[in-house]
Amino acid sequence: MTVNGSGRTKKAALFLAAVALPATLLTMPTSASAANSLSMLGADVSTAQRALDLGAKYYDASGTAKDPLDILKGLGVNYVRLRVWNNPASGYNNKAKVLAYAKQVKAKGLKLLVDFHYSDTWADPGKQYKPAAWANHGINQLQTDVYNYTYDVCNSLKSQGTTPDSVQIGNEINVGMLWDDGKVVNNDFTNLSLLLKSGYNATKACNSGTKVIIHTANSDSDAHARWFYDGIKAKGVSWDITGLSYYCPWHGTPANMGSVVSDMKSRYGKDVVIAETAYPFTSANADGTANSVTSGCSGYPLSWQGQADNFTAVQNTARGAGAIGVFYWEPTWYAVTGNGWDPADINNSGNGWDNMAIFNWTGQVNPNIKWTA
Repeated sequence: MTVNGSGRTKKAALFLAAVALPATLLTMPTSASAANSLSMLGADVSTAQRALDLGAKYYDASGTAKDPLDILKGLGVNYVRLRVWNNPASGYNNKAKVLAYAKQVKAKGLKLLVDFHYSDTWADPGKQYKPAAWANHGINQLQTDVYNYTYDVCNSLKSQGTTPDSVQIGNEINVGMLWDDGKVVNNDFTNLSLLLKSGYNATKACNSGTKVIIHTANSDSDAHARWFYDGIKAKGVSWDITGLSYYCPWHGTPANMGSVVSDMKSRYGKDVVIAETAYPFTSANADGTANSVTSGCSGYPLSWQGQADNFTAVQNTARGAGAIGVFYWEPTWYAVTGNGWDPADINNSGNGWDNMAIFNWTGQVNPNIKWTA
């Protein structure tokens, strides 16, 4: 997920049209609901480090100020996701910052997912910018770049005792990464597959037990998801977990997402996680940057209860479809002056996610929200 200067998502337009699914895919397996559980109860808190450095306060349901990691853990979180950018102008979310925050994450007894964007800024379905240092590199050099960078970050984490439990090789790479060299054009997955293999091999060389996630935002339709994962599979790409983003305004009903999850699990024989989800608690805006999401979905009002109910539905549906995890995207990113969306102007840019966090604009947590196994 990413927000641009006007607070709109660049990927929203990519998923507005629903793709009809066969009726057989719309039925959740009843046995899975009883047998399956969510072992990855996750939260992406990549902006929390900056918020805390700026003096932001977070309060639990009783109004007590606490470390946001402790609040989230108390709500059921056992896994933290941190994005890493190669050389962001703000410095936040770079390797050094991720190494520092990983120590705090692991000290809390939480597991760690590192989300490699392979960029100096946001990467998502609408944009996959190369890092400036790799701007003139072709596909051969980029394979080496991806391997060396992935190994370096992973090994640095391992060396300080915070080995990542899982990593994402790319972020929402619906049509590839490191454009234009790694972009899928005319259904040709060759270059992307080379980059994904480099990231996978580097991760396993660093630590064989670290799980590799390949993440797209393709929970909108079985057809889109199959196109991508069939494409990389045909090129011999290996991965451990299939990661999907799910936001109901763009990807349809929870049941629609569940059918895709179920199909992905059965089709590829791999675990599936919802790597990103979130829902607004209000349509109001806390700062000068427009909200990324301004409307809700049927059955879920824009309120704290509606936000909690939507998240519960996502977890229940994912669990019933056989997924092993759900990650809330940026639950701690409430409106804090100086913690903007733009790494090139973090001090002055606003936050288009202030209505999607699970903390309100004074840092009070939504008392109704929980992560459940």
